[in-house]
Amino acid sequence: MLLRWRRETVMLETRAVLSPSVQEDTMTDRHLVVGAGPVGRHVAQLLAARGSEVVVATRSGTDTGIDGVQHLALDATDTDALSAAASGSSVLYNCANPTDYTTWSALWPPLAASLLTAAERSGAVLAVTGNLYPYGPVGAPMTESTPDTATDTKGRLRATMWADARAAHEAGRIRAVEVRGSDYVGTGVGDHGHVSRQVGTLRAGKRAWVLFDADQPHTFTDVLDMARLLVAAGADESAWGRVWHAPSAAPRTQRQALVDLARVGDLPEPKISVLRPRLVRTIGAVVPMLKELADLSYQWTAPYVLDDAVSRAHFGLEPTPWDESMRRTLAG
Repeated sequence: MLLRWRRETVMLETRAVLSPSVQEDTMTDRHLVVGAGPVGRHVAQLLAARGSEVVVATRSGTDTGIDGVQHLALDATDTDALSAAASGSSVLYNCANPTDYTTWSALWPPLAASLLTAAERSGAVLAVTGNLYPYGPVGAPMTESTPDTATDTKGRLRATMWADARAAHEAGRIRAVEVRGSDYVGTGVGDHGHVSRQVGTLRAGKRAWVLFDADQPHTFTDVLDMARLLVAAGADESAWGRVWHAPSAAPRTQRQALVDLARVGDLPEPKISVLRPRLVRTIGAVVPMLKELADLSYQWTAPYVLDDAVSRAHFGLEPTPWDESMRRTLAG
């Protein structure tokens, strides 16, 4: 009861200081999705399936192949162009995902700033696809109350992005919400997922190499569940102004995940070897991307578990069953 009172009080206070442009009723059924990666595609598909007007914006104008979805070639760091594209939208989804960690420091700040300005000018709710990096190393399951105390560059960058969005929300300039999930499984993740990148290896009966430690409990999040919560949170006024954790299956070790993937796909039992942190750091001296991965080794050398109880209770969402996520990963 106390938590509910606090939440309603915050919402009343937020409404009182909203700028006139944000106070306008912008909850139409038009949606702008920035990014056509696996999360962006799933968001677009969910929205289109219910009959919403959906525009997916990417630099190249990538066609998602989803019926009813419009596609726009747009550099999202061009604030004026992004603001014009967002005009009339109820929700602006940040589903961008630069996969090369070495480019984050250059790419994310101007993109994040442009998204904030576009949300302010258009009045659209800014729904952000987040991750667990801002928390940094943790000694217990991560909840939405876990502080953002990351010390590595990528974690600090993502923490700053949300801090800026939350500050703008609390100042009444925008309405914002962030959904955080763990490492992705599901359709479309491909070589960028720790589990999905092994699909070809397992099908070929070859040895699977995993990073850092094969036997630490780790949460994996289906990209479909990230998208489901992004859509729900973007439309839920009581959810704005805070972080939510995507519904996720019970944690598995990397070894368990690959064994499950093989079982569901009727593939040979996997042979698994481990690239230890010291070796990855050594190779990272000449391969910058591996150095970036080594900075995140804490996520795999100790239990790394997401607690999604609060979001499950609030939104009434459950994660995709694990075996179904494995089938979706194989299909992707």
